[in-house]
Amino acid sequence: MNGTVASPKIIVSGVALDYVNPDTGSAHRAVEDLDLAVAPNEFLCVLGPSGCGKSTLLAAIAGFLKPAQGTITMNGRAISGPGADRGVVFQEYALLPWMTVLDNAALGLKLSGMPRKERYETARRFLAIANLHGVEDKYPHELSGGMKQRVAVARTLANSPEVMLMDEPFAAVDAQTRMVLQEELVRISASSRLTVVFVTHSVEEALFLGDRVAVLTPGPGHVRTIVDVPFAKEERSWAALNGHAHFGPLRDRLLSLVRVPDRVAI
Repeated sequence: MNGTVASPKIIVSGVALDYVNPDTGSAHRAVEDLDLAVAPNEFLCVLGPSGCGKSTLLAAIAGFLKPAQGTITMNGRAISGPGADRGVVFQEYALLPWMTVLDNAALGLKLSGMPRKERYETARRFLAIANLHGVEDKYPHELSGGMKQRVAVARTLANSPEVMLMDEPFAAVDAQTRMVLQEELVRISASSRLTVVFVTHSVEEALFLGDRVAVLTPGPGHVRTIVDVPFAKEERSWAALNGHAHFGPLRDRLLSLVRVPDRVAI
């Protein structure tokens, strides 16, 4: 298996996934014969060109989509649907516009039945972790795009998932904000010891965030290779990484892996 790790948190074995167009109802094979393992507390980035099945794979791990073939397990049990053990952060912020930041952050806790005082205390703690001080009473329309995405991350963290699944969550914000959010996410993931699977089409983002990078082939996607990222967590600032001797060569290697046709030996 490509990317096998000791005592995996998540195992994707021989999986095929079909994408169904919601407008036309037509289906095509997005992922074929994909094997992947994710270790506990690992930050795994899934990298590949558009149409390689990255988001479809994430949807299947989240339990929104059932494999046409193969199995996906978490903690040794088959994933059969969505669950509180997996939190999902999408590119869209998915905040409820009529709720304050605090109420948005506490929404999952409210739905789970947590008492008001406790859920607000928990939500405030995770808003603080996401550097969202003083905005608890604001509404989503009063926030910048980067702040909205931090609220979405705080809301997911507040639900205490074992795994966070992130589908290009910073793609819709400007470049400067994206860099700040990436640095914040490294800090948060390192302190919380979450297992994170992060989908991106950006080589630089994958190298900045990931402990490993799984490179998918063009669709139908499968794992071409997995690359270890050598940079220590404390080095994960853009100022430090851009000056690192290994950053440029590793970026070029990943670019070549993403760009070459399938079945070409690297």
